[in-house]
Amino acid sequence: MISLSRLLLLLVTLVMSALTTKSEAAEKPVGKPNVVIIFADDLGYGDLACYGHPKFKTPHIDKMASEGVRLTQFYVPVPYCAPSRGTLLTGRYPWRHGVVSNPAPDGKPSKNDVGIPASEVTLGEAFQSAGYATSCIGKWHLGHRPEFYPTRHGFNEYLGILYSNDMRPVQLIDGEKVVEYPVVQATLTKRYTERAVRFIEKNRAKPFFLYLPHAMPHKPLAASERFYKKTGTGLYGDVINELDWSVGVVLATLKKLGLDEKTLVVFASDNGPWFGGYTAGLRGMKSTSWDGGIRVPCIVRWPKHIPAGKVIKEPLGSIDIFPTVLTAAGVQVPTDRIIDGKNIMPVIATGAKTPHEALFAMRGDKLMTVRSGKWKLHVRRPGLTRYRKNADDWIDPRAPDGVTILAPYEQYRPNQFPGSLEGVAPADMLLFDLDADPGEKVDVSAKNLNVVKRLQILYDRANVDVVKQRKR
Repeated sequence: MISLSRLLLLLVTLVMSALTTKSEAAEKPVGKPNVVIIFADDLGYGDLACYGHPKFKTPHIDKMASEGVRLTQFYVPVPYCAPSRGTLLTGRYPWRHGVVSNPAPDGKPSKNDVGIPASEVTLGEAFQSAGYATSCIGKWHLGHRPEFYPTRHGFNEYLGILYSNDMRPVQLIDGEKVVEYPVVQATLTKRYTERAVRFIEKNRAKPFFLYLPHAMPHKPLAASERFYKKTGTGLYGDVINELDWSVGVVLATLKKLGLDEKTLVVFASDNGPWFGGYTAGLRGMKSTSWDGGIRVPCIVRWPKHIPAGKVIKEPLGSIDIFPTVLTAAGVQVPTDRIIDGKNIMPVIATGAKTPHEALFAMRGDKLMTVRSGKWKLHVRRPGLTRYRKNADDWIDPRAPDGVTILAPYEQYRPNQFPGSLEGVAPADMLLFDLDADPGEKVDVSAKNLNVVKRLQILYDRANVDVVKQRKR
């Protein structure tokens, strides 16, 4: 028989064990985590205070970085919009997902045929198949014909402009219907943010995936009355300040609803900046394969799952977001196709090394660069800059006109160049040591022939598939 004292001890032990288990369960997120990806448009590497901007104020994004992980060697595969977005949503380089140029309703007729193929699996489709509520709010730019709409590629709802905010006609689409034309662009950041909050509130009790690709700071720049001409740093600074406010609202909403620790949030940009932006000393800008065009800010936040205030210097890329967020959510990564991205959670959470032997960048349908470790090889000649010392005679055909494009007239010009203009002249086969020379000024190919040979081999292997795609 068990003595009374031993029985009491056993009961106390059971009670304490139950309380401990309950306490531990309360500390851990219950169920599948939510995922939020905030994707800025043309945000330069140095456009945020936490990435070195000397004047712009971004307290909410800076706080996000202090509460999460900031990546300083994060690359997109192209220096412009659509292919970069295709890679983010599929984890595949543009030569695999097929979108190598920008769809444009006001461009050549062939530009209307560009869009994400039905055969591709987007993040929206992967999360949707796993029972997630999904929403895309903002710029899509993966095709503007009905078969390319976000609602046909994994998103339960959509609000936004289907392409860039300077491409005519600038129409706001809700679901699959035009609800505003012309669009009052000063209201875009505010309206996208309000819609994001409503989506989060509506789906607070079930897992959700929110893709929030903002229009800003793509030209034409525009800010709401609350921010316009309030920062003292010009229109660009006003726009960045409102973008920062938007991030703060989304994070505050998650915290208010008790979803903070249950939500993985990623903030990044699709490519480098246009005129008026800032690359923090990197060479080039949007549309060029210099680092100013393809290295972008990226911040990852997931309280109690990844470290706070950590800076990651390993070379990583937007190709990695797809497998990383799916794996974190316990959602199956497609196995019937090549996924170029890697799960980089070990790098973010534990400080592991990059899983990539190399990262590649394209321009159009051609492979341009290969980055491996500290080395970057421009196999093909980097694009020329659009800088003009005297820009008085420059006319932007897609500038605000007060009729079809509604935004402030004081847009930035080609003499307000965002990146460094110094360094060796553009040429084929330039090699740079980015640890010693992040501005890509000094070509060191002649002193490192073995490195050039190794990177050329990596380039040639990848280029086989690039050429195959070009011939399709």
